[in-house]
Amino acid sequence: MQPSLDEILDNFELLDEWDDRYRYLIELGRALEPLPEEARTDANKVRGCASQVWLDTRVVREPGREPVLDFRGDSDAHIVRGLVALAFAIFSGRPATTIIDTDALAIFKRLGLSEHLTPQRSNGLRSMVERIKGEARAALAAA
Repeated sequence: MQPSLDEILDNFELLDEWDDRYRYLIELGRALEPLPEEARTDANKVRGCASQVWLDTRVVREPGREPVLDFRGDSDAHIVRGLVALAFAIFSGRPATTIIDTDALAIFKRLGLSEHLTPQRSNGLRSMVERIKGEARAALAAA
């Protein structure tokens, strides 16, 4: 089971060294549920990532309620897989407008990721966030 965003934030605060934080990100990625092969499609691939990243979105619609989005995904890189898990802690299971309104970059900055990720990984992380927000906008438009 994936930890909540609050648990991740608390755990990051307990870890002083960046090597420990990277190891924690890798652990988060290892805890992700495996993505089935049939979900590793070109349509699910996130563009703008140096590593391969897949994002599979499920939209839950209930009459009279805003759509809620659930995500599953994977990456071929250990740290990136941890970043995928972090993104899911931020966004998965949330209503579409909450996803759109959430400032993930502020959360990444709070965790210190903006200073400690390579420019390629930072760009990939932004691409993943934009993809998630795009999925939320599409779910609202189809509602």
